[in-house]
Amino acid sequence: MYKITADTAEGKIAFEAEKGKKLVLCLEDNGIDILHRCGGNARCTTCRVEVLSGDPGEIGEAEKAILATKPDLDDHCRLSCQIRLNDDIHVKVINQASVQGIDPGPRPED
Repeated sequence: MYKITADTAEGKIAFEAEKGKKLVLCLEDNGIDILHRCGGNARCTTCRVEVLSGDPGEIGEAEKAILATKPDLDDHCRLSCQIRLNDDIHVKVINQASVQGIDPGPRPED
């Protein structure tokens, strides 16, 4: 089990999750209403997080390609739908449904 700490609009939330699980699902399953408008397919960037500490793992080609279209993002931004837990991680959730006033999107697959 890994410790996830998430800075959210409601404050800091910490919980544990199992190795290999997608970060977006860990966040959602622990009450954080993170956006994921494309359903976890690395297309929309709404599920992006800022990695504050920990190892998010290697970045894949699909994630790298979509993040390259957003020049205002720094090297610490990643897509939570593309991160599979392999370490304790502390992130800042960038987009939440409750803040944006929209539906979070279809639940990503495991």
